[in-house]
Amino acid sequence: MRTTILSNKLIRKLVLSFLAILVLAGLGYTIATIYLSNNYFQETTQRLHANLAQDLIDEKFVDQSPIDSTGTINKALFGDIMHDMMAVNRAIEVYLLDLNGRVQYSVVLDHDAPETNEKIINTDPIERFIAAKGRGYFLGDDPKNVENQQVFSVAKFKKGTSEGYIYIILAGQDYLNTRDLLFGSYALKIGLGTLLVTLLFAAVLGILSVWYLTKNLRELVFAAKRFEQGDLNYRIENAEKSDLAGVTTTFNQMADTILSDMQKIKSLEKLRQELIANISHDLRTPLAIIQGYIETLQMKDAQLTGTQRSDYLKTISSSGDKLAKLIAQLFEYSKLEANQIEPQKEPFLISELANDVHRNYQVLAKQKNISLTLEMQQGAPLVFADISLVERAVQNLMDNALKFTPENGEVIVRILPKKDSVEITIKDSGPGIQSENQALIFERYRQTKTGQQKEGAGLGLAIVKKIMELHNSSIKVLSKPNEGTAFVFNLPIYNVA
Repeated sequence: MRTTILSNKLIRKLVLSFLAILVLAGLGYTIATIYLSNNYFQETTQRLHANLAQDLIDEKFVDQSPIDSTGTINKALFGDIMHDMMAVNRAIEVYLLDLNGRVQYSVVLDHDAPETNEKIINTDPIERFIAAKGRGYFLGDDPKNVENQQVFSVAKFKKGTSEGYIYIILAGQDYLNTRDLLFGSYALKIGLGTLLVTLLFAAVLGILSVWYLTKNLRELVFAAKRFEQGDLNYRIENAEKSDLAGVTTTFNQMADTILSDMQKIKSLEKLRQELIANISHDLRTPLAIIQGYIETLQMKDAQLTGTQRSDYLKTISSSGDKLAKLIAQLFEYSKLEANQIEPQKEPFLISELANDVHRNYQVLAKQKNISLTLEMQQGAPLVFADISLVERAVQNLMDNALKFTPENGEVIVRILPKKDSVEITIKDSGPGIQSENQALIFERYRQTKTGQQKEGAGLGLAIVKKIMELHNSSIKVLSKPNEGTAFVFNLPIYNVA
């Protein structure tokens, strides 16, 4: 339910974001349309009336001059011109300019005002207009308000000694006032119309797009829901081809990891149950022996000879040693498996360790009439490892070799330098291990059946394996039935550089 809610929220956010973008785009489109439409209308007006000023000069200045010989403005002529112009188009305003752009006269201006005679029009747009012969889009100063720019028509005249420009504003102030008055209503209509059409079209398109774009997201939510409901084998098909390939493939990998971890937990639980059963059995045996002999001593102490009493005490002591050894192994293995032991690596001579082990186990080997041989070249290199852990691993392998080697057998310890490591081999002449059992001997409490009754809790080799893992190494077994067994592992050579 929670994933569905999250999905709906996401889709709702996507839709609202999409609609907000559309509204902003619609507003931008409306403003751009109005602006471009206004420019289009002004340019059209200018192109249509580009020759208006020249036509006026050609028609009105043939028999009359705008300025007489005394320099007086012919106001009657300009009054007649404005009457004709306004009859055609009330938006037109006609101005008489000198060559410097100063306003000489216009019917629409109040010439009694001092500021009127001081108005000067920028002549740069005028010269560009004349040079282009009216072909283009030009904006010039509005004499009524020189801060405004308007479309215009202009032509240069020369009549007698009089010379200047006829400057015609094609969209006068009255026109602009009327346009501004109507602009708000027009903008509202075109804006609302554009927005409504855009939103209607885009809403349908947006809903379809969001539905299509969130298809893979919905599949991911559905897969998560199925997984939550217990369908642990459900996976997203063709995840690597999805639009959300990174997320969908991660989901499938996560589901595989979770399923694998659950299976490992079940396996560990099964092993835990086996471990408890085996520990109980192994602890019960020496405890039962100790308890039995102690009860015998208590009940028959007066009847036992000194030799019998000594044998009973030796048996109790031996069983106590076995019990202590088992408890020590359990404690050691638990710390290794819980990663509570951090190897303290240092360079040391593997040859010295091999000599110590060979010397320490000679007595035990002689007691069993077993030949113990050390094969090692002179000048064996330094290795980089935790010496105490390596010694513990070698001791476990030696205990295992002497335990399974019969009398008159042989145990060989071999040290062989390689390119980047030193290979340590401990080989016995025992009964060997069946190939199908070789993969199991390093598991805790997994003892192989060799036909001999041998004591041991099955933790020695498991401890060796854990020690090798702490050194980023591994141990392998080479064995055939009735041909003995060899355990081989490598330690890295210490490089001074």
